[in-house]
Amino acid sequence: MLVCKTTDCAEKQMRLAQAAARALLSGAAGENAQAQKQPQTAGFTLVELIVVMALLATVLAVAAPSLSRFFRSRGLDSEARRFLALTRYAQSRAVSEGIPMVLWIDTERRAYGLMAESTYTEQDDRAVEFTLDEALQIEVWPQWPSQRLNTRLTTLSRSSDRLQTIKFTPDGFINETSPEWILIRHGSEDAVLISQSRTRLNYEIQSDNQLALRR
Repeated sequence: MLVCKTTDCAEKQMRLAQAAARALLSGAAGENAQAQKQPQTAGFTLVELIVVMALLATVLAVAAPSLSRFFRSRGLDSEARRFLALTRYAQSRAVSEGIPMVLWIDTERRAYGLMAESTYTEQDDRAVEFTLDEALQIEVWPQWPSQRLNTRLTTLSRSSDRLQTIKFTPDGFINETSPEWILIRHGSEDAVLISQSRTRLNYEIQSDNQLALRR
């Protein structure tokens, strides 16, 4: 360590020491300010978590019946639209191929499908078959004398010789012996009605008011 023997040298060392002290103090103050600006991470207490879980449980308990009905309605609507699409497909095939198409309905086994009339062709490679969900039922009115069909489809359809049928003729019309309406039902409350239009040229999904009138 150098020892100053003059007054000027001593003053210089004093000024350097003061500057160093000020630098240290300003650095410490800056670090303290940054620490104060940093957000503190707040956690949840056990009581708050219990309250939130209780609120969620209450909301789910209240909303569960509505959600259940919503999903039932969606299943019904989906099945009704699939049936309606099949009637359009049958009508289109009848006109384009010049062969009557039969949309058969098995109310006992909750199944339906489409095939070309067996008197015109021995086997229909484009025949299709659908089975309803276990919770759904299908009804038709009026129920004409059931027909025996050679469906050549799955075991489910072949095992039933008595089926209700909707026939589409090659000119695009619905045969007069076809059912007036088809009802796809979920229990005793929810149902979708599919009936012939006023012109009797096709089938369409009816409104809730028309369904209520038929109940």
